[in-house]
Amino acid sequence: MSGCLIDSEIESEFKKQGVKDSKKLTPRRREILAEIIKEKALAYEILVIHPKEIDSRTNSGINLNRIEAIKAAEIINKISETKKIFTKERFSEPQKSKISAELKGIEKIKVVVDCPSPNIEKWKNTLKSYVNNKEKFDFVVEHKADVNHIACSAASIIGKSEREKQIEQIKKQIGIDFGSGYSSDPYTMNFLKNYYKKHKKDGIFRETWGTIKNHKAKKQQKKLLDYNK
Repeated sequence: MSGCLIDSEIESEFKKQGVKDSKKLTPRRREILAEIIKEKALAYEILVIHPKEIDSRTNSGINLNRIEAIKAAEIINKISETKKIFTKERFSEPQKSKISAELKGIEKIKVVVDCPSPNIEKWKNTLKSYVNNKEKFDFVVEHKADVNHIACSAASIIGKSEREKQIEQIKKQIGIDFGSGYSSDPYTMNFLKNYYKKHKKDGIFRETWGTIKNHKAKKQQKKLLDYNK
């Protein structure tokens, strides 16, 4: 998951560069734009959430939507800290002063979040419960925010770019090309079918993923059928 902090000037620049929903871009274009976004955004944050953490939280009764709310709040809390913005060497002292003055002059920071839940209002309230100093934010939570808002489009690009890097690392680690890692990918599903047992202890599978559960159920059903024979 990821987020970035921009102003109206940067938003206009991103539009000119062709920043849009990451799913509508080629991998090569995503990589190019990801570097531009990281360079020009006031601040950005990327959280890599590993399968073990998701499984642990899910098994503790925290569903995926709440996990996303917790992580989205963590991103908001981190990138809203003014001091984080000034860690970038590209800002001169006058620029830092200008940005600081602008931020102080803003009554509320607009936070746009793509909602993973069908119940937008409920998820929004869950998100806000994990945000620090929530009174200084104006929350916009909606479906397809990554399509309708440049800031979310930018965040989706750097997030997907990081995911793809993580996927490539796993492929090198296990020495197998399993495709994109999505259940819609035949290469991924074929890998799951043939190599799940071999690599299940490597920490690359989310055991609470519905696709994994279905795979296990089919395996178990097959065993029962064989037994009945």
